[in-house]
Amino acid sequence: MKLWQKIVVCVLVIEGLGSLSGLLTASSIRGWFATLDQPPGNPPNWVFGPVWTLLYAMMGTAIALIWHRAKAGPNRTKAITLFISQFALNLAWTPVFFGAHQIAMALVVIVTMALGILLTIFAFHRIDRLASRLLIPYFCWVGYATYLNAGYLYLNR
Repeated sequence: MKLWQKIVVCVLVIEGLGSLSGLLTASSIRGWFATLDQPPGNPPNWVFGPVWTLLYAMMGTAIALIWHRAKAGPNRTKAITLFISQFALNLAWTPVFFGAHQIAMALVVIVTMALGILLTIFAFHRIDRLASRLLIPYFCWVGYATYLNAGYLYLNR
């Protein structure tokens, strides 16, 4: 498979899974979430869709680069395993926060996810620098989201 084909496949899979996670809990955003006290710097809800769409496209491109350029072996296995692990945490955060309304547990999930992203960036860097750099905005956004999650926990305990 050519690189561009791998990018298309990976971006579609990441975007699809990310969108599904959001769709499953969309009703909580208009209901429960709207009743919470918001931390300073909380953006309007409409910002999250475009930001996550862009980040998921960058994530899909990054994993496609690793899939395409990494030689089979322990570095590739580690990089892909770390990516899948942090992405699973990404997908878990939304139902934990919005679905189960477990703000404290969501904070544990997102902090663990941020660590997983950082480890993935380092693992990707050993294989492909562009792939690792594509994850930096994602790491920064998750850092911001961690602040928001902590703020919601503090303000709504």
